[in-house]
Amino acid sequence: MVDTQIFEPDGRAIPFVDEGDGPVKLVLIQEQGLAADVLSVAAHYLAEEAGFHVLRVGHRADGEATLDERVADVLAVIDHVGIEDTWVGGHGFGGTIARALVAAHVDRANGLLLLGVEDVDIAVAPAIPVLIVQGTEDVDTPAANAERLQATVPDRSSIKTIAGDHLFPMHHPIETGVIIEEYLDWD
Repeated sequence: MVDTQIFEPDGRAIPFVDEGDGPVKLVLIQEQGLAADVLSVAAHYLAEEAGFHVLRVGHRADGEATLDERVADVLAVIDHVGIEDTWVGGHGFGGTIARALVAAHVDRANGLLLLGVEDVDIAVAPAIPVLIVQGTEDVDTPAANAERLQATVPDRSSIKTIAGDHLFPMHHPIETGVIIEEYLDWD
């Protein structure tokens, strides 16, 4: 596994992990408030086995940032690493940050990946494809949220399910990674 680095724009300590160097680029924003790095094994699979370039972005330690500030944090790390033409996604609240980032900066994203969908009022940017991966027993981000979001953009969104609760990316990391790989690298 790759070590976590800290990027400190304007004194903000933002943890991130950058691994892989493949042509398919994916930014993953972690769920907030979890002790474990739920996305690490799935991201490592995507970087090492699928040949993706995966950038995982965490949250600053103070925890008091607004949604717009969190979007700015992720953009700062993306720029620091030098990634362009990327899918942007996240787990739970990380997905909410991804939605806000893509809505505000549609020119920076090729698509949106949501691992569980929070019930928030953030429209999907025009022409952006959406992959939703949903745990079948997820009560934190229930399937109804994913279905409501998909109904707003049915022609460019897909829902894939995995058995499990909100921590499905940790409990089923390879299955999660394979779903992402097959969807993003279909050509």
